[in-house]
Amino acid sequence: MNKMVRLIEKIEGEAKLHFTLDDEKIDFVEIEFLSTRNIENILKNKNALDALIINPRVCGICGHAHLIATVQALENCYDKITISNKARILREITLNFELIQNHFKWFYLTILPLFGYPQYVLKASKPSALMGKAIAVFGGQYPHNSYAIVGGVVCDPTNSDLFKVEAILDETIKFFEEFVVNANSGDFLECVSVDKIFLRTGDLPMILNEIKNQNLQFAGKSYDRFIAFGETSYFKNGKSSKTTLSKNLNIQLIEEFSNKNSYAKNVKYKNKYYEVGPLSRAIINKTPLIKDAHRKYGDSIFSRVLARVCEIPQLLHHSKKLLSLIDLSEPSFIKPKIELSKISGTGYGAVEAARGSLIHKVKLQNGIIENYEIITPTQWNLSNGTKEEMGVSQNAMIGAKDKKTAEIIFKSFDVCSVCTTH
Repeated sequence: MNKMVRLIEKIEGEAKLHFTLDDEKIDFVEIEFLSTRNIENILKNKNALDALIINPRVCGICGHAHLIATVQALENCYDKITISNKARILREITLNFELIQNHFKWFYLTILPLFGYPQYVLKASKPSALMGKAIAVFGGQYPHNSYAIVGGVVCDPTNSDLFKVEAILDETIKFFEEFVVNANSGDFLECVSVDKIFLRTGDLPMILNEIKNQNLQFAGKSYDRFIAFGETSYFKNGKSSKTTLSKNLNIQLIEEFSNKNSYAKNVKYKNKYYEVGPLSRAIINKTPLIKDAHRKYGDSIFSRVLARVCEIPQLLHHSKKLLSLIDLSEPSFIKPKIELSKISGTGYGAVEAARGSLIHKVKLQNGIIENYEIITPTQWNLSNGTKEEMGVSQNAMIGAKDKKTAEIIFKSFDVCSVCTTH
């Protein structure tokens, strides 16, 4: 039995994979994250509103998701609080934009280079910049804005702002159609057979065919268990295990526990490891194309790549619908009847970030943070279990023929060191 170590970089931080090989195949992988910034401890004894400034800086990639989860958790501490529909839509739209931006970056900066196409990385710059501009129209800046506050949002957009954002969405849709699938995005969304995708041109069909050519379409299978806690007008809350779908999840049944060999904590739901992310959301949402891919290739690299890229046009078109529903006459902010400084209680926030379910839990005493917990998507996917009970990505790497294949599987979950350890 042989052992080896691989340092994984270009993942927003670093991680070490400690491999054990048996009969030329990976038998076990221990995942080690090397450092932490202790954001949860920094938040203790701070004014509750400080969390709206600190938490978006947990990550430079999904900071907006942390903002929305934070404001949800703080609002959840109230017995009753009123948020206008306008504010809800603006929060959802800007979060959609961050997901779209992340998906483009992951596809062009991580996945294509792994399969030998480093020359494509610059393609990520245009759609990423467009989505950053769209968030900034409402949020004032991107990244690290704090425009969502307890009671709503601080922006008051005009018709001109809505037209500007709609134009940005149209330009991003055009990019997706021209380069990613070389097809009308509406037709792509109506596709129900993954076999038809193989026949098309574009960057997505190219990489899916490459995955198949390298005989990796079945690689990276794990437990085939999926979960999503965030719920919006598009995403559904629920879990799926071997195609059995359940709803009405209890956030208090999430278990988080330390790992002596890594700064990352492990996460379970009802004592089981679950995968989170675009593939999970697609399975729970019953997206036809992804259901077909999952039926043929399971919870593999192939299905994860397709599900994540497929979410781009879904969110682009849904965001256009949401824009049309904004009533500019509604207030952006409704002042809570009770000042936050007088609030004592516990609150939860759950959103779907690019990599999956993000949970924030806060305990307040007269507006001061007594305790704060953050459970990130990469904790769900990268839990470092034991050989007897492995985490999701650990289990997915078992049986891989070499370190390179294991790295591809590992990065198919979109690893983020700083979020994992925060």
